[in-house]
Amino acid sequence: MAIAQENPLLEGLQIRRAPDDCILVIFGASGDLTKRKLFPALYSLAYRRLLPEHFAVVGISRTEETDDEFRDRMKEAVQAHSRVWELLASGMRYVAMDFADDEREDRLTETLTELDEERGTGGNRVYYLATPPGAFETVVRAVGKRRSAQGWARLIIEKPFGRDLASARQLQKTIEEFFEEREVFRIDHYLGKETVQNMLALRFANGIFEPIWNRQFVDHIQITVAETLGIEGRAGYYEQAGAVRDIFQNHMLQLVAITAMEPPIDFTADSVRNEKVKVLRAMHTPGPKSVVRGQYGRGYVEGEEVPGYREEQDVDPNSMTETYVAAKLYVDNWRWADTPFYLRTGKRLARRETTIAIQFKRAPHPPFEELSAERLKPNVLIVHVQPDEGVSLAIGVKVPGQGMTIRTVHMDFLYGGAFRTGLPEAYERLILDAMLGDATLFTRIDEVEEQWSLVDAIVAAWARDRPAFPNYSAGTWGPTAADELMERDGRAWRQR
Repeated sequence: MAIAQENPLLEGLQIRRAPDDCILVIFGASGDLTKRKLFPALYSLAYRRLLPEHFAVVGISRTEETDDEFRDRMKEAVQAHSRVWELLASGMRYVAMDFADDEREDRLTETLTELDEERGTGGNRVYYLATPPGAFETVVRAVGKRRSAQGWARLIIEKPFGRDLASARQLQKTIEEFFEEREVFRIDHYLGKETVQNMLALRFANGIFEPIWNRQFVDHIQITVAETLGIEGRAGYYEQAGAVRDIFQNHMLQLVAITAMEPPIDFTADSVRNEKVKVLRAMHTPGPKSVVRGQYGRGYVEGEEVPGYREEQDVDPNSMTETYVAAKLYVDNWRWADTPFYLRTGKRLARRETTIAIQFKRAPHPPFEELSAERLKPNVLIVHVQPDEGVSLAIGVKVPGQGMTIRTVHMDFLYGGAFRTGLPEAYERLILDAMLGDATLFTRIDEVEEQWSLVDAIVAAWARDRPAFPNYSAGTWGPTAADELMERDGRAWRQR
């Protein structure tokens, strides 16, 4: 409260309506996602008093564990203390079960019924599938067959939703046997990040940007999702997914859709998602020369030597899995015709960052071009999604002193500096929205299908050749072919 009173930007804010009383059932409760993301998010929501008054959590996993052991493990994960944790922990239960075990499924049903009576949750359920993707259909059938006759049910599904268009449609067919589309929440945690949501405010709440947010004023757009980490022991998953399925198919194409979409008529879930899917449908499949893939070799990241991808634990020493993808895409509509969108994502790159850079066309005739101390750079609007959340605008200004010497400087907005409060984690917002039944920041099935259609076409083209992997060193910005992709157009990737 002290922060809110000191900062005028936070004055007058109203807390959203509270979610209905409910039980959150987490399948895969012994996994890394539950420990690192889900329970810290729940604890934060409890601390900020945003959870329902009557609330409970049931963890489901194959690991044999008691209720108390589960509570202790989650408490250690969030480093919790004080009365807030006690309020959350009092409604926590754990059920050890195989996801296709009828006897244990009955035990889960009994546990949920007992919690309804004890906690007053009224049969309302949020099912969170934090399991490996191969278990999704099994879990959906298990919970679908035992849906409570009372209350509502919502299903949160982690990515990837399928591994291609055919498997995504098969998974959707199974879901439709038990759940309606309005009850399904396909989570993409990038959409829960404040700076991604801020793209909508930046465009549609400011009269100075939207009139120039088009092909007449924008030269090109660059979207970068760069990681310094490797696969972190996830070879079993990553060998099947690669960068194109892990990041490109979901996170990156969603960032393109939000950047390029038309203004929605309102900010209801369907209005926003209708505009996003129009962008995805307008994107044509890039040719082979417009897509680059790479795989990292040995190198140095932040001064420490790291192994190449093929040297990682449990990775095939002859693996052809890509850890880097760069592509040039076009959105073939009136607003963006002939304006390239350059995308790149990779592991073991030089720096961790996620940015959306809108580069505007140069001024047609700057009279002081020859007087500038360096070649005058075009204006660039940069949305920093992570790690330094904010917005930056590059402009040309006169250097103090005699003569007309021009330099490029940046006007910066940082969330931490302006609001003087920490940003909520993406999972906090997304879990709360699912409880509220607000699907605005979740992907609809037609979006997923359009994304897979594009990726399937890219992957099919890759089947015809075998590049020489590894083709970039860890700690660099990727293969030289990615630089050449930009250089052919007379452009270059941003390094800052």
